[in-house]
Amino acid sequence: MALSQLTSTLAQEEAKLLACIHCGLCLEACPTYTITGDENDGPRGRLYLMRAVGEGRLRSDSAAFERHIDRCLGCRACEQVCPAGVEYGQLLEAARGELFTSGKTRGFSYGVFRLLLKHVWLQPSRLRFVFAVARLFRDAGLPRALLKSGIARVLPRRIQFSLALLESSAAKLAKPAGPLAQAALSEPRLVGVAGGPTLPTGEREANSDSPASRANPTMLFTGCVGEGLFARVNQATTRVLQANGFAVELPHNQVCCGALHAHAGDLVGARTLARMNIDAFRASALGDGAPMQANVITNAGGCGAMLASYGHLLADDEIYAEQAHEFSERVCDVSQQLETVVVRSGAGVAEKVTYDSSCHLLYGQHAGEAPLQMLGAVSELNFARLEGSEKCCGGAGIYNILEPELSREVLNEKLANIRNTGAKILATGNPGCQMQIGAGAMLAGLNLTVCHPVELLDESYRRAGMYENSDG
Repeated sequence: MALSQLTSTLAQEEAKLLACIHCGLCLEACPTYTITGDENDGPRGRLYLMRAVGEGRLRSDSAAFERHIDRCLGCRACEQVCPAGVEYGQLLEAARGELFTSGKTRGFSYGVFRLLLKHVWLQPSRLRFVFAVARLFRDAGLPRALLKSGIARVLPRRIQFSLALLESSAAKLAKPAGPLAQAALSEPRLVGVAGGPTLPTGEREANSDSPASRANPTMLFTGCVGEGLFARVNQATTRVLQANGFAVELPHNQVCCGALHAHAGDLVGARTLARMNIDAFRASALGDGAPMQANVITNAGGCGAMLASYGHLLADDEIYAEQAHEFSERVCDVSQQLETVVVRSGAGVAEKVTYDSSCHLLYGQHAGEAPLQMLGAVSELNFARLEGSEKCCGGAGIYNILEPELSREVLNEKLANIRNTGAKILATGNPGCQMQIGAGAMLAGLNLTVCHPVELLDESYRRAGMYENSDG
């Protein structure tokens, strides 16, 4: 058997992989194990399968290896409770890399996914075209119309859910009026507070003079799905950062973060995209005179966790290793960036609000309390705690399409907990989670608006009249 990517990873991470003491603490944290009760659907069992393949005791094209590695959500909740510090997420990607390169046919859905990763996601112009078509379809109201029609009843469940996913990406909160809503992201340049929201003079001077805003202009990573279907979240992120004294720059030529490739095992594709992003952000900093240490801001938990792993992904690249490590050190979520200043308060939101954690924001970027603190800037917030907020919603990239049955079981538990809160608005910090929960709520008849926390803060600023030409 040729030396596999997994075997190579074992050589690099052998101590941590072998450090698994089989204590079982990871099992109750694992969404798939708690549903199936199968040891091989838990982190401990999957680590054993990885070791078996790496040591040549199990073939990488075996049905057991493929089935149980594919069924993992990759939420990384197990890392949080592991006393041995096993870096499960990186080992999972290596295991999926073994499956990806094995050449084994894994079904129609996986085959289509591989073609899209190679021929669309690695080609920015093609990807922009695909998202433009998706937006036209969504904004014309066709997904909702199809779901409400009798046609939906004869469509396969997977197609119904795909339509609901696209519909749930549409804006649900009010849009700020005036040119700022459209112009905030019109040019990739440094945008000072003076060109953005109108703020009380004392507060504006206090925050614009803070060390965080003065020394570190921010560079926004917009993301492929983010800019393709959730451009409003990027706009809200820019306005909220401006309102709190930060300058925002949008680097040219940034591309997909590579998370879908890495999670699917296409590590070659993930590295290609990582190099393109590092080049784009470096060129932007050099060209516009921004400090090389400017923070790279994300508003998507999955993208942020991926960007933060570039140092590991390109560790063996002689040209990019150092740049990748430096880049990863500068990545932070918008909520983490706002922790560096005293965040301005906006108007209240009357509706009851709850919050669901993005797994990769929580476990990948370790931003546990930061999003809640950002929500706390909404005056008199009517907040309800969500039981199981730290658990995966079942989205996990396109896991909901590739493994629909398990994804649905994970989502049903989440929806039941949301229903118990009585909340009308749910905030979550990842577009995949927004779409997963929004689609599930729609199909279940649950009256729920799903948004990003920064959208809620942005809306509260609009209601407080903090934006020029605002109708609030």
